[in-house]
Amino acid sequence: MNKLFESSKADGLQGALNVSRRGFLVTTSTLGAGLALGMTTRPAASSSMPLDEVNAWVHIATDDTVTIRIARSEMGQGTLTGLAQLVAEELDCDWDKVTYEFPTPGQNVARERVWGDYSTGGSRGLRASQQYVREGGAAAKMMLVQAAADQWGVAASSCSAIDSVITHGPSGRTTTYGAVAANAAALPVPTKVTLRDPADWHIAGKPLKRLDTADKLTGKLVYGADINLPNMLCASIMDCPVMGGKLVSFNESAISAMPGVKGAVAVVTDEGTDGVAVVADTWWQAQSALKKLPIKWDLGPNANYDDATLTAMLEEGLSADEAFVGNWGGDVEAAFASAETTVESVYKCPSQNHAPMEPMNATALFTKDRCEVWCPTQNGEAALAAASAASGLPLNQCEVYKTILGGGFGRRGAGDYVHQAVKIAMAFPGTPIKLQWSREEDQKHGFFHPSTMAKMRGTLDADGNLTGLHMRISGQSILAGLMPHALVEGADYLQFQGVIKAGLNPAMDDHSICYDIPNVLVDHAMRNPPIRPGFWRGVNVNQNTIYMECFLEEMAHAAGRDPLEFRLALMKNQPKSAAVLKAVAEQGGWGKDDGMGRGLAVLHSFGSYVAACAEVTVDEGGNLNMHRIVAATDCGIAVNPQQIEAQVQGSFVYGLSAALYSENTLKNGEIQEDNFHTYPSMKIASMPKVEVIVMPSGGFYGGVGEPTIGVAAPAVLNAIFAATGKRIRQLPMRDQSLRA
Repeated sequence: MNKLFESSKADGLQGALNVSRRGFLVTTSTLGAGLALGMTTRPAASSSMPLDEVNAWVHIATDDTVTIRIARSEMGQGTLTGLAQLVAEELDCDWDKVTYEFPTPGQNVARERVWGDYSTGGSRGLRASQQYVREGGAAAKMMLVQAAADQWGVAASSCSAIDSVITHGPSGRTTTYGAVAANAAALPVPTKVTLRDPADWHIAGKPLKRLDTADKLTGKLVYGADINLPNMLCASIMDCPVMGGKLVSFNESAISAMPGVKGAVAVVTDEGTDGVAVVADTWWQAQSALKKLPIKWDLGPNANYDDATLTAMLEEGLSADEAFVGNWGGDVEAAFASAETTVESVYKCPSQNHAPMEPMNATALFTKDRCEVWCPTQNGEAALAAASAASGLPLNQCEVYKTILGGGFGRRGAGDYVHQAVKIAMAFPGTPIKLQWSREEDQKHGFFHPSTMAKMRGTLDADGNLTGLHMRISGQSILAGLMPHALVEGADYLQFQGVIKAGLNPAMDDHSICYDIPNVLVDHAMRNPPIRPGFWRGVNVNQNTIYMECFLEEMAHAAGRDPLEFRLALMKNQPKSAAVLKAVAEQGGWGKDDGMGRGLAVLHSFGSYVAACAEVTVDEGGNLNMHRIVAATDCGIAVNPQQIEAQVQGSFVYGLSAALYSENTLKNGEIQEDNFHTYPSMKIASMPKVEVIVMPSGGFYGGVGEPTIGVAAPAVLNAIFAATGKRIRQLPMRDQSLRA
């Protein structure tokens, strides 16, 4: 029997925020999606003036420098600037005097999580925190105005503030935020505030320059790889090449005389890693010695696992009797029994690595009563929990200092590399140890986007209308691998991102299907190979949108109908999805007869509505030329339109890289792609022009960093069919003939 998981049981991770300290350790150590840590990596606008904390979110110096505290992580996506804009908007401060700092997760725990959730993943950086950060800015403004009013002996209601200047209306007297910040800090924090209507915004909602760009250009920003502490040693690590294998032994004496080498350390963690690290004066010395270190591995039960085994497992799932049901409605069996036309296709998407430009790294300093970690992380609280668990010290004796991330994409939500750094540092107490993974280690020991297959079956009536759809997904569950406590009666509800009807599972309403299909069944045959799964930017909407959008075009073709018109007929109750689809079709030249192949894709995910129209040609040699992509995003409320445009453009680089090139393959249980020569990315010369339409409809906050990844591949795949008449149903596209 297929199992149905009920919406009442799909509260997901909402309860994870209200936890005890013990619960904090258990919960955050398994959360895989992101966040911010630590130290202030940028001084407060070079101000030498003392700072007064007006409230947890706002510090103001006597020279009017405003330091806004940012709990979320910054990894290039612009969340830092967007959050600062939201606080500054309600604070009514002078934007030219705004800077930022990152409160540490240790401080957050000590202050009863005053900064809320640090997690930066799932396109939640702005949308999940906009309410309380705006309230923080508004409360700080009220406190500053009240302090000025008290100083003048007037009613606060007779005063106003703008650009960090407070004015008493009747008398015309003025003062600055910096002049009253100390007094304001002594006032009680208001519990009720009024937030400004986005229609009246003058800082938020504007395409302001990012706060971190100048320091990035001049090299002042501190990434994890830049950390350099006094007397620091460096470490390089090698884990067992086969997942589930173990370290048996190593011969340290073989490298002890090599330049700079201080020793070798066995590293076994609770995160499933089992390997050895070499510590030396420099990383290159450590890495060189590690390559020469004689190591004996027990490769374990997965030593013979390969791609053929994985594919056979997935293929079996396509026809299995048992599956978890995620979307249902009508009578699918009756639709197939009475169908005029039936169409069936099988699609496959590969396993993929996050491949951030900066490999995993962390610097740890351990003593018997203190453990400190400096690292780039999407999940500072998980990193803090990892430091505590690895060191055996309580939370209040540990701290994590966040650096800017050189890419995350979901990978840096895990804490494995923090565990490793702390374990190595424990062998050298009192000495900072900087662990830096090699590119090869980073490629082979990630948390990989699972490989899946889908059998798509659809029915048409005599008039070419879609009457039924059955989508069988076969593949690995991310939740089963990382967060089994989040499964609902054994089912992974995240598997149905983008293909589930709104209302069936409230936890998934941000990822509801764009179409009203009268008879529908979407189910998942869970097949878990011995590969560590992970939340890869966009997660399951990436492959689900390929399966759905490409197959709907197959159905339109079988019905002899225009793909745009075919979709819109199924979107009569989906106005926002229809709006973005129409926008890209119009700007993308849909229907033109100019020799270009055009393809469409549309998606509702992470709370936003997105669509794409790709414009391609394929020459006689089968070479793909992607000329242009028009992408539309309705994220409800646009906090910074320029950042949205940049995020959308960047998401197409990531999505198209995956579609054209990215694939992890297994041989004898080992990932074969070990660097960018075997795991390539898009080159500038091959990247199409991406025209972005930002069309916020208002009333909600949607995500930006991930949704448009989902429409990148299917739009191009559909355009290839339009240009050549050939369907590509398996990714990546490289090494495939694109001509019929």
